[in-house]
Amino acid sequence: MKKLPLLLIICIAVASFFIFDLSQYFSLEFIKSNQAEFEHYYAENPFQTLLVFFAIYVLVTGLSLPGATIMTLIGGALFGLGTGLLIISFASTIGATLAFLFSRFLLRDTIQNRFGNQLKSINQGIEREGAFYLFTLRLVPIFPFFVINLGMGLTPIKIWTFYWVSQVGMFAGTVVYVNAGTQLGQLESLSGILSPGILLSFTLLGVFPLIAKKVIELIKAKKVYTDYPKPEKFDTNLLVIGAGSAGLVTSYISAAVKAKVSLIERDKMGGDCLNTGCVPSKALIRSARFIAESRNSQKYGIQKSEIQFDFAEIMERVSSVVKQVEPHDSIERYTGLGVDCIQGRAKILSPYTVEVNGEQISTRNIVIATGARPKIPAIKNIEAMQPLTSDNLWQIRELPKRLLVLGGGPIGCELSQSFARLGSQVTMVLRGERLLPKEDPEVATLVSEHFADEGVKLLTQHKMLEFAQKGEEKVLVCEHQGEVTEIAFDQLLIATGRKANIEGFGLEELGISAKEDGTLEVNEYLQTRFPNIYACGDVAGPYQFTHAAAHQAWYAAVNALFGRFKKFKVDYSVIPAATFTDPEVARVGFNELEAKEQNIPYEVTRFDLEELDRAIADSDNHGFVKVLTVPDSDKILGATIVGPHSGELITEYVSAMKHGLGLNKILGTIHIYPTLSEANKYAAGEWKRANAPQGLLKWVEKFHRWQRGL
Repeated sequence: MKKLPLLLIICIAVASFFIFDLSQYFSLEFIKSNQAEFEHYYAENPFQTLLVFFAIYVLVTGLSLPGATIMTLIGGALFGLGTGLLIISFASTIGATLAFLFSRFLLRDTIQNRFGNQLKSINQGIEREGAFYLFTLRLVPIFPFFVINLGMGLTPIKIWTFYWVSQVGMFAGTVVYVNAGTQLGQLESLSGILSPGILLSFTLLGVFPLIAKKVIELIKAKKVYTDYPKPEKFDTNLLVIGAGSAGLVTSYISAAVKAKVSLIERDKMGGDCLNTGCVPSKALIRSARFIAESRNSQKYGIQKSEIQFDFAEIMERVSSVVKQVEPHDSIERYTGLGVDCIQGRAKILSPYTVEVNGEQISTRNIVIATGARPKIPAIKNIEAMQPLTSDNLWQIRELPKRLLVLGGGPIGCELSQSFARLGSQVTMVLRGERLLPKEDPEVATLVSEHFADEGVKLLTQHKMLEFAQKGEEKVLVCEHQGEVTEIAFDQLLIATGRKANIEGFGLEELGISAKEDGTLEVNEYLQTRFPNIYACGDVAGPYQFTHAAAHQAWYAAVNALFGRFKKFKVDYSVIPAATFTDPEVARVGFNELEAKEQNIPYEVTRFDLEELDRAIADSDNHGFVKVLTVPDSDKILGATIVGPHSGELITEYVSAMKHGLGLNKILGTIHIYPTLSEANKYAAGEWKRANAPQGLLKWVEKFHRWQRGL
């Protein structure tokens, strides 16, 4: 209601302009035909003429009415270059700021609330370099100034910044137009001003901010490198710290393009994924799944299936799987690819120098790929419980009788189900309301039901107070709904997230800072405060997936080696993820939870696997495919698949989203029968059926009736 009076005034003013055809007074013909009268009036009333002209110019510009160009010509014709430039420069900037304020007051809150997610990156860019963006737009005349005024009002740019940048940025264009106005008698049409040559000149002016930005970057770089002299020559083009997924891929790409690259690893090649994460956990999951399937043999028509196993032998198999994969990430392989692999602890001495094993290596660029480690929550006496984590779990050879698991994310869920299937009495304790809090509630519900069927005890909304040793028994003291409870256990497993490895190798001394979540502060090119020091993988975030680390590694390598010619912003638009529980959960893009939080409009299409022939044949027909699309469109916003082999099935949606393919394309693709992948096609079919053109189908029905002679 506060905005209504102003909105009415603006609407009335704009409507009056068109209703009374005031645009006729802003034409080149009218100005030329009355030029003598204008000049005569100005000669007799100079101050009054300047004041009225100034006010009208501000009003026209502030209301975003057509006519500012003509008024600029009038100013040049009446007042000459000097006076005209002075008056118009300030009038145009004040009018632009007025339009900016109208837009901000009337529209910004509504637009930001409605499209906050889509505008997030724009807002962040404006907050960082708003003056630069605005200056660039002001210098390039292909962008209408009234659009810039209104658009900038929707952003978080400060009013004073908008004013002074507009004043400076529009000055060059104002000079050209005012000067053209001094030659008004020689112009026959506006095309004399808006000619390709003039427009090209203006566009070339737009190159100036780019040059200015480069100069600013060089100045900033010079400042940050002040205390670090640059060597005349370097031992290597690129030095990578950490031989996990991110470091290996960075090194591989660099060597492939014939750069000299050194890779430093203090522990084992392959990092967490090979040694303590993805590979061993999936090996354990497979063994546990076989045991679960054998116990449920009746659903396959087999009355009884006896199975005997030794937990130690299963863990030995896990170790043997790791050893089988090791050669893929070995020093021998990467040395053969041209990478100089060094075992030792790295210490960054300067942006150009790294020390390892007492030797200093000079390098043009550094890539930090030091990964992350399990995060231990701050709970009293937790260290005294000698907790297991994903780091040390693989060394145990005795199955815990009562396993207490902290954390309900992907790692906690995968390991809890596996140990329950192996015979442990598993209790999961969560602070939150449910498992997998980043997934849709129905996903968490389905997984929780399966966990309950397999004997996993799930305790939600428990505040963990302290651990204690009571006689021979270990207990966790919790608070739940105002009551204190104790949970007895034999072994503790912590799966409450991971913490980036940023300490102990020189970042503190260089002033390379971390974000609130503990990952390194990097820009869209993965650069730290030093342009030649990059970070990728778990240490940089925002995703802690092996495939995301490999994805970032390409950008780190290419930007480091060729950034002086062309840099690439990291594309996070299509990042899939999977949780390898039973049922398996895979997702790409938005789910309903995120879409609602970010006010993104969507339509939901769902296909249940209980209807899929192959899933029925496998007696594994639990789960669903859920796809979010743009309303009234087949454009995919995201997909969630719950069920067997979801991590494989989601790839079709990853490819579709990456290459801009909609559900119609998936529906039109032949899928082999009977396969699980048909679920994706059937989901597309459900969307097609729900979005069928009902009006057209009624006419088609009439056509068929006519064909039958009815």
